[in-house]
Amino acid sequence: MFTVSNEHFVYAMSKDNPAVLTVPSGSELVFETRDALDGQVKSDGQSIDSLDWSRVNPATGPVAIEGAMPGDVLKVSIERIEATGIGVMAAINGLGVFGDSIKQSSLKVMSVSDDGIPFDANIRLPYRPMVGVIGVAPSDEAIPCGTPGSHGGNMDCKEISPGNILYLPVFHAGGLLAMGDVHACMGDGEIMGTGVEVPANVWVTVDIVKDFNIPDPLLETADMIYSVASDDTLENATKKAVSNIREMVASKLDLDLDTAGMLLSAIGELKVCQVVDPLMTVRFGMPKEYVL
Repeated sequence: MFTVSNEHFVYAMSKDNPAVLTVPSGSELVFETRDALDGQVKSDGQSIDSLDWSRVNPATGPVAIEGAMPGDVLKVSIERIEATGIGVMAAINGLGVFGDSIKQSSLKVMSVSDDGIPFDANIRLPYRPMVGVIGVAPSDEAIPCGTPGSHGGNMDCKEISPGNILYLPVFHAGGLLAMGDVHACMGDGEIMGTGVEVPANVWVTVDIVKDFNIPDPLLETADMIYSVASDDTLENATKKAVSNIREMVASKLDLDLDTAGMLLSAIGELKVCQVVDPLMTVRFGMPKEYVL
């Protein structure tokens, strides 16, 4: 087991980030992550003005995987997530679906445990941890950790959670895997701009997959395979995710693209991951037997 300390973190994913650790394929690692606001929020009464916005979305890492080369895929199995501090949410003027209607920005702090999250005196949220930011070095220029893309990044997909597997395309030697922005609970869309943000330890197993080309991250759950795609609009992100799965289904079942599309229309599943980042993110999936 390798430990990646949260003393090593980046604010942008880049081929120029030096690896803090190099491990062989098949390694088990625990990433110690900072929360999305880098531990700056301590109480409900704290002012938004006290926050340094240059410290948002730190990602622990990166880690190089020995033998990972461009054209390969990193298979990241999410084994366990353990919150290690308080949960934080925010309502911030200008951020999220309701940002334009928020007159007074505010912060909300909650305790977090496996038994749940007390949202207030009457509402208790389930503890459903997931990783918001996870990715590799992108193909070209550095991309801030808060922005999603074909390299992963801030996808805020709530199914990147224990028991599931994320596949990431590799663009540079070693891959340079980093992660952070863990949520103790988050709804599809992350409409206010935050989930229940927590620092956490994330246990993963990382393998290299050869001869498996994917243009965007792929997510495997117990029953489904999803393409997770990001673009400037939900429509464009949807077209990208659906096209990725359609091509996989057509190849797997030896169908023409039109027939594969009809099958997707009959039993496919389209979900919105987030609508608050610089790019929008969706996931489109099919039952495993039709895809892999």
